[in-house]
Amino acid sequence: MASLPSPSDDARGHDGPLAVFLTFLRLGLTSFGGPVAHLAYFREELVRRRRWMSEAAYADVVALCQCLPGPASSQTGIALGLARAGYGGALAAWVGFTLPSALAMILFALGVAHYGMAAAPGLLHGLKLVAVAVVAQAVWGMARSLVIGPVRIAITLIAAGTVLALPGPWIQVAVMAAAAVAGMALVRPTQAGAHEPLGLPVTHRAGVLALVLFAALLAGLPMLVKLAVNPAVREFDAFYRAGALVFGGGHVVLPLLDAAVVAPGWVGKETFLAGYGAAQAMPGPLFTFAAFLGASMQTPPTGLAGGLLCTLAIFLPGALLVVGVLPFWESLRRNQRAQAALAGVNAGVVGLLLAALWNPVWTSAVHGPLDIVLVALALVALMVWKLPPWLVVVASGVAGWVPGTLA
Repeated sequence: MASLPSPSDDARGHDGPLAVFLTFLRLGLTSFGGPVAHLAYFREELVRRRRWMSEAAYADVVALCQCLPGPASSQTGIALGLARAGYGGALAAWVGFTLPSALAMILFALGVAHYGMAAAPGLLHGLKLVAVAVVAQAVWGMARSLVIGPVRIAITLIAAGTVLALPGPWIQVAVMAAAAVAGMALVRPTQAGAHEPLGLPVTHRAGVLALVLFAALLAGLPMLVKLAVNPAVREFDAFYRAGALVFGGGHVVLPLLDAAVVAPGWVGKETFLAGYGAAQAMPGPLFTFAAFLGASMQTPPTGLAGGLLCTLAIFLPGALLVVGVLPFWESLRRNQRAQAALAGVNAGVVGLLLAALWNPVWTSAVHGPLDIVLVALALVALMVWKLPPWLVVVASGVAGWVPGTLA
């Protein structure tokens, strides 16, 4: 089966960490619309245009990250950077994708973004509309390559219907598990596709060390908080646990963060809600809400130091899990029965994207005929005119910001 070149061939020789950082910095500045849209932006920019990873390998990485706790889109970006330029590339991808929204949230916490929020509603609406087009393009493209035959079509539709009927992060995990079982039972291994190496430079020993560090921090930080009365350790522990225990992405982490910072009085309720509102207008991962909370703490560390500390703490467990699990995932993918299971999981991932395209992406953005027209124009710009996604994002944001453009 013909496939795109594996990143392990010579790809890492072409792009170093700096090139990876600049690529993800642009994505971090233009990727609006939440984790589902982020995955679509990654696919268009890095899989289709730059060919950093094959379509099938990318789908396998996305499937893995959907099953892990933490921010799935950021974890996918870390894996892409890892495949392209090793550990330095992984760090560069995370910093580039996270930096724009993290700094913006810290500035907002210091009072600057309050002025921006007054002008944001129309702009935010335009960005939500382009997210509909981006996700629709991703669903169509992934379905064409991953949902082949009646069995996988059925898995996709059942997954989408189940998630829409029974929303919740644990339902998504259950759907992915059921899709894997269905794949093993119903997809013949020869139909699942040949193994395509991910080209990730992570040894099994390094993976074990990352998993041990993940568990050691999760168990050890609460004890360290009791031994050392230090606000920085206390904050790091609270945000690390939030990032380690949440399934389902950015919005699901909000109750954990509310309990961690509002209940003990670290951040006021009104401040918390204002920061959450600002986070909706930011590109990049919603987990950078942690930067706002860290910068808004009542006691030191606060400001820039507090924002950076809490941002690192909430993303660290997800990064450790990706590095820890990927080498074993690579070995598992070589097994034919595992390939059949992955074929089912990939069809399930398309189902999850299809469900997300309707709710919340479509339902939160499209409110009238004019919105439908603007979504259609964005979709034509992406799929027919082949315009760069960042240009379509900018144009849609301007369309939403200009008074009277949107209903």
